[in-house]
Amino acid sequence: MATAQNGLRTIGQVARLVGVAATTLRYYERERVVTPTLRSRSGYRLYDERAVERLEFVRSAQAVGFTLDDIRVLLRIDDGDRKTCRAEVQRLLAQRLGEVERKMKELKRVRAALGRAMDPCRASSGECPVLTDLRSKKGIKR
Repeated sequence: MATAQNGLRTIGQVARLVGVAATTLRYYERERVVTPTLRSRSGYRLYDERAVERLEFVRSAQAVGFTLDDIRVLLRIDDGDRKTCRAEVQRLLAQRLGEVERKMKELKRVRAALGRAMDPCRASSGECPVLTDLRSKKGIKR
């Protein structure tokens, strides 16, 4: 991949490399998660390899459910604040795990309600019972 200058990449090059839109990189900059290494004389954002690695770290952390606030903490720890590492990372993991468990419980409830609605829907030859239930105040049985 061609580089802009001195081994630096433009925002478009980095966006393609990391698999995000350039607008996402600008958003990360506003959120102070990742900043360009420097700006060219004409104001273009330029990123070095360390910035690309940081962006890949951000994307990996997001893929497993960490929020941008969490990622800021993880980046601070990764940048050298190791004294809080274990306790802080465990706290973040426990929070995200709790959220995932709550979401899974809610998704199981939704799956069960949809499953219960399927039988009357299949058995009906007249008006759709699902639409009738949704129009009623009771809705589909939870």
